[in-house]
Amino acid sequence: MAAAAAISAPPGPPRLALHLPPSPSSPASSLPMRALPALRRRLRPLTTAVHAVKQDAAVWTPAPVSAVGAATADGSIFHVAVDLSDAADIAESYTSPGQYLQIRVPSGAGEEIKPAFMAVASPPGTGARFEFLVKSVPGTTAERLCGLRDGDVVELGAVMGKGFPLDRITPPDAAQTVLIFAAGTGISTIRSLVEFGFGANERADVRLYYGARSLKTMAYQDRFKNWESAGLKIVPVLSQPDDSWKGERGYAQHSFLRAKNIVNPSSTAAVLCGQRQMQEEITTALVADGVSQDKILTNF
Repeated sequence: MAAAAAISAPPGPPRLALHLPPSPSSPASSLPMRALPALRRRLRPLTTAVHAVKQDAAVWTPAPVSAVGAATADGSIFHVAVDLSDAADIAESYTSPGQYLQIRVPSGAGEEIKPAFMAVASPPGTGARFEFLVKSVPGTTAERLCGLRDGDVVELGAVMGKGFPLDRITPPDAAQTVLIFAAGTGISTIRSLVEFGFGANERADVRLYYGARSLKTMAYQDRFKNWESAGLKIVPVLSQPDDSWKGERGYAQHSFLRAKNIVNPSSTAAVLCGQRQMQEEITTALVADGVSQDKILTNF
């Protein structure tokens, strides 16, 4: 396993120098009893600071990039793959679709950019490799990731979160209808879920409402046939399509709300990954129609 890099803790707190008058009843080197409360008060903030440093410290594991390539036709979103051959503990700690981690790109120039939180797009249990779907945003770690080449090194934090609580919709009879909503790079966690498997082909109705600005900004189109063969009905929804588009327009949640078509609310579940507004609108509508809040799954 590769050696782990850690955030260095700042220098320890300075030692206190107390200048107190000697007690007439004790040697000059002894502290008088009346000075102890003051000493405790002065030490307490320093002790608290040391504990805070320990709690904030994160362990970073270096890993080489194994592939970087465009994921959309307009080049705004990229596939980034990281080789975990020397970081088996990180690979093994990824056990549930929807989990995520922090990632950063070391800089030799001393320029610090805030690490990025990234959901793992590849499904758990597929070997010593993590794949991510990254939108390039100027001035961020995401932009740096999209500009890397094979062999460049990134640093990964620990896998975090519990992922989607699939036990709430298992076995398939517990939710014969599953409505999945994703927008933008939120589709990465849905890819993980679909390819990991949740019994989609054993359910009566599994729909994926996938929102993007246009087909040029929609990732994973090359995977649609495989997902459909696994039991999904994919509903692409475009907010800024060209004139040739004959499918759904607007936002993913609005496409669903126009039709709904929920046959049995007690046997309906949803999986959400996208903007807060989308999640709130879908949750409100489903609960109003009788769907259990407990069966509306998110990954956080």
